[in-house]
Amino acid sequence: MSSPSERYAASRRRRGRPILVDFRAELPFALDPFQEQGCEALEDGYSVLVCAPTGAGKTVVGEFGVHLALAAHQKCFYTTPIKALSNQKYNDLVDRYGTAQVGLLTGDTAINPDAPVVVMTTEVLRNMLYVGSPALAGLGYVVMDEVHYLGDRFRGAVWEEVIIHLPAAVRLISLSATVSNAEEFGEWLVSVRGETRVIVHEERPVPLWQHVLVGTRMFDLFGPDGSSVDGQLLRQVADRTRYVDPVPNRRGGRGGRGWRPPHRPDVITRLDREGLLPAITFIFSRAGCDAAAKQCVWAGLWLTDEDERTEIDEVVDELTAEVPREDLEVLGYWEWRDGLRRGVAAHHAGLIPAFKQTVEELFVRGLVRAVFATETLALGINMPARTVVLERLTKFNGESHADVTPGEYTQLTGRAGRRGIDVEGHAVVVWSPDVDPQRVAGLASNRTYPLRSSFRPSYNMAVNLVGQMGRGQARTLLEASFAQFQADRGVAGLLAQIRRNEETLRQHAAQMQCHLGDFAEYADLRRRLGERETLLAREGARERRGAIAASLEALRRGDVIRVPRGRRAGLAVVLDPGVAPRDDPRPLVVTEGRWSGRLSLVDFPMAVDVLGSVRVPKHVNHRSPQERRDLASSLRALDLPDDVPRRPRRAGADVTGDGDAEVQRLRRALRAHPCHQCTDREQHARWGERYSRLARENEGLRRRIDGRTGSLGRTFDRICDLLDERGYLDGDETTPAGRQLARIWSETDLLTAECLRAGVWDGLDPAELAAVASSLVYEARREELLVDAMPSSAVRDALAATERIWADLADVEEQRQLPPSREPQLGFVWAMYRWARQERLDRVLGVAAERGNELSAGDFIRWCKQVLDLLEQLAAAPGPNGGASTVGAVARSAAAAIRHGVVAQSMQP
Repeated sequence: MSSPSERYAASRRRRGRPILVDFRAELPFALDPFQEQGCEALEDGYSVLVCAPTGAGKTVVGEFGVHLALAAHQKCFYTTPIKALSNQKYNDLVDRYGTAQVGLLTGDTAINPDAPVVVMTTEVLRNMLYVGSPALAGLGYVVMDEVHYLGDRFRGAVWEEVIIHLPAAVRLISLSATVSNAEEFGEWLVSVRGETRVIVHEERPVPLWQHVLVGTRMFDLFGPDGSSVDGQLLRQVADRTRYVDPVPNRRGGRGGRGWRPPHRPDVITRLDREGLLPAITFIFSRAGCDAAAKQCVWAGLWLTDEDERTEIDEVVDELTAEVPREDLEVLGYWEWRDGLRRGVAAHHAGLIPAFKQTVEELFVRGLVRAVFATETLALGINMPARTVVLERLTKFNGESHADVTPGEYTQLTGRAGRRGIDVEGHAVVVWSPDVDPQRVAGLASNRTYPLRSSFRPSYNMAVNLVGQMGRGQARTLLEASFAQFQADRGVAGLLAQIRRNEETLRQHAAQMQCHLGDFAEYADLRRRLGERETLLAREGARERRGAIAASLEALRRGDVIRVPRGRRAGLAVVLDPGVAPRDDPRPLVVTEGRWSGRLSLVDFPMAVDVLGSVRVPKHVNHRSPQERRDLASSLRALDLPDDVPRRPRRAGADVTGDGDAEVQRLRRALRAHPCHQCTDREQHARWGERYSRLARENEGLRRRIDGRTGSLGRTFDRICDLLDERGYLDGDETTPAGRQLARIWSETDLLTAECLRAGVWDGLDPAELAAVASSLVYEARREELLVDAMPSSAVRDALAATERIWADLADVEEQRQLPPSREPQLGFVWAMYRWARQERLDRVLGVAAERGNELSAGDFIRWCKQVLDLLEQLAAAPGPNGGASTVGAVARSAAAAIRHGVVAQSMQP
């Protein structure tokens, strides 16, 4: 019970903030203290940064910003990182304020864009800022939901662009998951946005219990003290490892010999028996999610009763009514619906939007009780569960398989525990022989999740900024980014390390003193000799690598070679030489052991000889076991020697340096030096080596300081110099070509603009333009076969010209030390061409599969939307000479041709 003075102070605060009083009166619950602080700061005129765990209710502060804007007759833009979250927030605000007050703007949807409250993806707001959209007039508040997305290495820069470029009068409401450097981020916000209040709330709204499932037994992760790992768990894991899994898998695979993961239906049944459903099981694979849902269906698992199944049927019928009936079969609709009626489902980006929305709705209603999902579900979408299950603690990060970080673990398990429903939430890690309970405890207890900027300037950003404010002011603005703020802060630590190293260097110099002469001079001779010998060895290795690369580049389809070593040793037939303009050759082969994959230079110690050839079918699918067997049989039928003689080492390849004049000179100087005769020479040398290592470390630290100080500004200068050279900028002015580039918001922005200027897409029909445009947005998720035929000669010629322009641009970027533009990829060309010609979904996906590119329906729709976005930019962009673009009208027709069937249905909010 609060004291009379505390109640009086609270009453005064309420009278001083009448809008908050009105807002609070509309809520069906009392505000938490951190929500009160955020709302009070907003009404007092400050921007706010609110950091709180998933499910804590930080969006209430964002909704109060909406309330403030409406009360002041101002606009509020509510931004989210993904379209699904935008759609969800739009529906929430429409329920509260009505359709007349709320709009929605995403890359493919525009509803009531002139409303006072507009929900949008962050990229849409960035584009509005650059073009000076009239919609910005009267903007008072911007909510940036999931602002920690600023650290995303692919899209995070957009968040910084918005924060930096928003008008100073706009109040910014930044909502973030708990990050360990919230104060640092808040300091940067103060530097670029003015007064900003930082509110950090680390307490979960629902307590979280951590468990480990070992076989069929579930153990608490922590013991009674709440900090050390439970003793029973450690004993059980030790017993399982000793008796069940005597030979661990040293290659880092799924587990040891003799170990089998628990049957997924058994896990769900166990959770149901313990009263731990609904549950989300995170599986870092789309195929794994689908397989898990099917396993539950095949096992006869039922988590629903008859009344619930009737309600599920009604929801499914309502939310999938617009899906074309002829596409249901190829979408796997009936199997998917059967799983829903049983209370199980998969959720991942491979599902079409209507299916994902249905799963989300049924899960929120408590009708679907077991969802198998990829980690994308952890981002923002409101699907809390009682329990979260993690099958593995490693995942593919886009480049390689890596361990789950403490931040990712916190984000994933943050879904456990439904506020107002569950007394407690539960996180369950499924044990396997490569899961260490101590490591799980470290993930669960470590709250270190620093926010790191991924900001870097782009071509589009450069022309927009220079066009608005000139080059000098634009450079200054970029140096105000969070990336530069963090880099400058790190310099102080590097300077302190240099000072510590210099003191240690003085101590090392004293230890290597020699009474016979200058040992520092002698140590320098030894160092130079070692560096020269290393250089010669590297040159020899580089020559051998060049010879191997040249022999691989000469390979042709059907050539038979011998892989000399490793697990793939033996004969192999080349399916695709794998020659890329700017990369080492990586031939795709099938071996006599029926393995299929790409080889690299490391698989060959010397140049490759072609031993013969076999006939390879025109449309061979290397993933087909039958086709691999046929090719392997052809290899074994060849009459070839078991081995081939080793090539003699090329004359003059001197790896020891004995024939090098500089090596001989240094060796003579070393032997002639007085210190060479010292009995303590090697002891002095050890101190000298330590001295040299530390001196090199200091040099590296100084280079890092030079690289960090003004690094973004230097990159911006190099970009502007390139744009100046190619005619997009003229000093502080943008040219007509630059104004065209300023309207292209793509990762391949400059490549797109170069193709438009060169006219290589002129004369294409709508389907052909859509196919060519797909090469600039599509990115393969896995290795794909080389596309050896194109839908038409016009497409083939346009893509060849696009490839030549890319190669020229990449050379220029390399010369200017800029990251290369992404190379066009052809894996979506056929699918896009067929779809734009109004063919059915099953035919389109079938054609893609025949050409080695198997696409899920969800992926197909996602890439169609990406192509659609680029086409609409081409349609809106001015021509390179200031007039209308020659491809603009065709781009509009191509965009219209893509909007049919499931693609059109998926664009409905």
